[in-house]
Amino acid sequence: MCPAPVARRRAAAVRDGVRDGVRKGGSKARAGLSYLADRIIDNAPRIPVRDLDTLRRQFPGLTAEQLADKLVTGAANATSTVGAGIGAAAMLPVPPAMPTELATEITGVAAIELKMIAELHEVYGRRPPGNLKQRSTAYLNSWSSERGIDVTRPSTVNAALGGQMKRELRQQIMKRMVRDLPNLMPFMVGAAVGAVMNRRDTKRLAERIRKDLRKTRVPWESLPELPPLEKPADPLRMGEIPRELGR
Repeated sequence: MCPAPVARRRAAAVRDGVRDGVRKGGSKARAGLSYLADRIIDNAPRIPVRDLDTLRRQFPGLTAEQLADKLVTGAANATSTVGAGIGAAAMLPVPPAMPTELATEITGVAAIELKMIAELHEVYGRRPPGNLKQRSTAYLNSWSSERGIDVTRPSTVNAALGGQMKRELRQQIMKRMVRDLPNLMPFMVGAAVGAVMNRRDTKRLAERIRKDLRKTRVPWESLPELPPLEKPADPLRMGEIPRELGR
C-alpha cells in the first residue's frame, strides 16, 4: 500500500486523539501543552537573529526576494532535518504522555521557524519596535497566528508581555500545537514522510508571512539606519534543544 495514505490516516487519527484528549483530559492534557508553550515563550528571546546588515554581508548581491528565498530554504531544510532525525518512540494520544522526542521536535521546529520569521521581517524592512523581549513576543504572535507583523498597526505588535498577555499567547500557541501536532510526528509516519511534512509546513508558513510583509515592505534604500540587533545574553544553541526540556 502506498505509504502516503497510511501516513495521512495515522496523522488524522493522532490529531483526533490529541484533540479529544485535550477536550476530555482536562487539566492534565492542558498542562502538557501549556508546559511546551511556556518553553517556546522562554526560548524565543534566546534565539540568535541576524539583522539586515549581517544578512546582506553573508549573502552579497541578492535582492530582498532572493535573500528571503535563501532564509526559507535554510529553515525548511533545518526543520526537515529535525523531522528526519527524531528516533522511533511510542506515542500515547494525549500531551501529558508525550515522549521527550516529540516535545524536542516541537520546540526545535518552533525555534527554527521563529528565527526565520524574525529574519524575514528584517529583510522586508519591518522590524517591530521595542527591545529584544518585546520583539520576541511580537514574533511569537506572528508564529502562532501565521501572520506577518504590520508595524504601522500597534494591535498587531502587542509586544507588552504582561500576565494577561502571556496567558493569551500561551493559549494561542497551544491551539497551534494541537492543530499542527500530526505534522510533527515523523516516528509515527516514518522519517522520510516526517521530513517532507516539516519542510512543506515551514514553506507554507513562510509564504503566509511573506504575503503579509510584501504589502508593507520598505525598500532597502528607503530604510532609516537601524541599530544592530541585541545579542541574547544566553543564546539558544539550535542543536541543543533537548537540554531546554531538562535533559
